[in-house]
Amino acid sequence: MDYNSKIYVAGHNGMVGSAIIRNLKKKNFENIITRSSSELDLRDQKKVNLFFKENKLEYVILAAARVGGINANMNDLTGFLLDNLSIQTNVINAAYINGTENLLFLGSSCIYPKNAPQPLKEEYLLSGPLEPTNEGYAIAKIAGLKACEYLNKEHGLNYISIMPPNLYGINDNFDPETSHVLSAILKRIHDAKEKNKPSVKIWGTGNPYREFMYVDDMADASVFLLENYHETDFINVGVGKDITISNLAKLIKEIVGYGGELVFDSSKPDGMYRKLLDISKIKKLGWSYKTSLRDGITKTYNWYLENIIDTNKK
Repeated sequence: MDYNSKIYVAGHNGMVGSAIIRNLKKKNFENIITRSSSELDLRDQKKVNLFFKENKLEYVILAAARVGGINANMNDLTGFLLDNLSIQTNVINAAYINGTENLLFLGSSCIYPKNAPQPLKEEYLLSGPLEPTNEGYAIAKIAGLKACEYLNKEHGLNYISIMPPNLYGINDNFDPETSHVLSAILKRIHDAKEKNKPSVKIWGTGNPYREFMYVDDMADASVFLLENYHETDFINVGVGKDITISNLAKLIKEIVGYGGELVFDSSKPDGMYRKLLDISKIKKLGWSYKTSLRDGITKTYNWYLENIIDTNKK
């Protein structure tokens, strides 16, 4: 990548997109193009095509998506399927027909079958049924990575699809209805501490395992792969270790400084029991994560206190 390359980051206001922009700027890439959703609705095919035609983009990073936790996903499988299909199809196709040769598509570890062997190797894709609670989102992401794969094979493009685990960090979503598990637990425990509640209720049994990656590490891997990965197929990006939800909650409780009890609500769904990624491919390329889970949660909590709590008090 040339430092003057014209790079479009779709979804720049979100947690992932904003982290990628921080990483690009840190590495002295300054010719970064962005559009908010109010300026460019990526579900509008005509507007997306016109935008690509006018801007002649050299690189596209597709971090825009409709995302949410288990509750949001299971209550709107249709919306998560159709919105994500629309966004990614419009962007990928517009990039192709307008001559953009390099694109990075952000997927998710939920693309893998519910009962696939652990850790999850790239070759396990489509080898079994998906986890029902987020099937709509997963099908959309599978369609996106397959579109990139076909374009690479048929037209010699460099459209990279990366599959990260659960992401968290600066600019995360802490809305109780739509947030992912780590930010949801962090908010609940913080609120309980502030209100001196004797206990906090956590969704599910606490037994499932999840792999968590600090978003700035994922952003670093994204830029690294744009510069160093030129294969047809998608690639896993992760930390190679996981933790039970119960132990995650205990760690967050310790970082927040909450003295109450954690109560796990087994009437709520657990989702997929485990989805640890096999990261052999990216390790062979020479990349590895830098931020431990404890350090990442601490950074996230400090950001939450300064940017969510303090802002709301004002």
